[in-house]
Amino acid sequence: MRGRGGRVSEDQPVPAEATESPARPETPESPESPASAGEAPGGGSGRPSFVRRLLRSRTARAVTAAGLAGALLGAGAVAWRTDTLPLLGPAPCWDSLGDASVSGLFGDRRIEVDEQSLGNARQGDGLSYGQCRITSFKDDRALRQVTVNVHQLDGLRGTDSTRWPQEFLAAGMASLGEELPGMVSASRGWLALPQGCTGRGDLSGPTVVEIGMGRAGLDLSSDLATEDRDALTDALVDAANGVIRSFGCSGSYPSPRTLPSVASWQDSDAAALCGTKGFALPPAYRKELSRTRTGAGDAGPARICEVGGDYREPVARLTTVVDPALAEIFSSDSLRSGASVKGTTGYGKTTGGRAVYRASCQTGPVVFVVEQLRQTAKGGFTLTDELLPGYVAAEAERIGCGPQKLTLPSA
Repeated sequence: MRGRGGRVSEDQPVPAEATESPARPETPESPESPASAGEAPGGGSGRPSFVRRLLRSRTARAVTAAGLAGALLGAGAVAWRTDTLPLLGPAPCWDSLGDASVSGLFGDRRIEVDEQSLGNARQGDGLSYGQCRITSFKDDRALRQVTVNVHQLDGLRGTDSTRWPQEFLAAGMASLGEELPGMVSASRGWLALPQGCTGRGDLSGPTVVEIGMGRAGLDLSSDLATEDRDALTDALVDAANGVIRSFGCSGSYPSPRTLPSVASWQDSDAAALCGTKGFALPPAYRKELSRTRTGAGDAGPARICEVGGDYREPVARLTTVVDPALAEIFSSDSLRSGASVKGTTGYGKTTGGRAVYRASCQTGPVVFVVEQLRQTAKGGFTLTDELLPGYVAAEAERIGCGPQKLTLPSA
């Protein structure tokens, strides 16, 4: 997606609370090499030559003195400023972000980078952690902040089954394409690293590189959303390739395909809600739930549909996760929390406001999630159980995993 250019959307000063990044990991201990190495799609090391790195105008940076960095940023953190001494240094975020990616996000503004070394969690459970935060400035005022995180999504304990999907599995996300197992929006993006490089245990999700900018789900005009999404996509792929190199693995991800148009709210089709044939919206909700927004397309790791009214605030979110590794982040929810749901080739749980059903399909495990995000005019949280059986049955047919007939606890 190089060469798309375009202006950087108008930024607002970064508030103090914005320094907290999405799903921020704990500070890692000293860096460790992964136990195994593998190849990413594309082949080759993907590392820029020394001459190319030398010629990058924005890689002429000064690294803050070790004592000052330790005092200001803590162990493992490094800072850059683009307006300091012209010494050759690494690119931001583990020597990964190229000039085009940095310029696409920040233009020609001064930036500062706080970077943690890549390593493993202190608990010793093998979860990889690392964080890099880039802030741009106009004079002394912070304007835009982008955070890159690296960690393995957790399925065993269920710690990534709620908050992470709210930010990274939303209807505004678009699939990056077949060779890029990830998704991106105007404010969030993620890309799974090759399992041959990172490894993955039972009930564990993939190790992902995440990128976040501003508030998740911020509603922008279509033009601004497209520009920001394109800029985040370039930076995300650069960062993932840099992490692959840092982990000692070969190969690199290619530049993504042209992304589809930014998902927008449309009038609901009551007979085929979320564009899914055979999934009808119950008559009692047809006036209130008159708008839908469906993202990610049919070929991505997940398909997400949000249903709401006239105020662009979703009342319900319906998600189908077809990527087997990603589906594992819901393992705990489908087994441990709520009343049992039985199905033709699967099982699940429902808690009233949230239901998770896991089916065994030819391609591996597929997870269907129905969430009620706020009350309807009827009051209470009954929408989840009313939508779940029809949603699972229709979506299972769409993806070739049918028939799926569910039995709810009250049935």
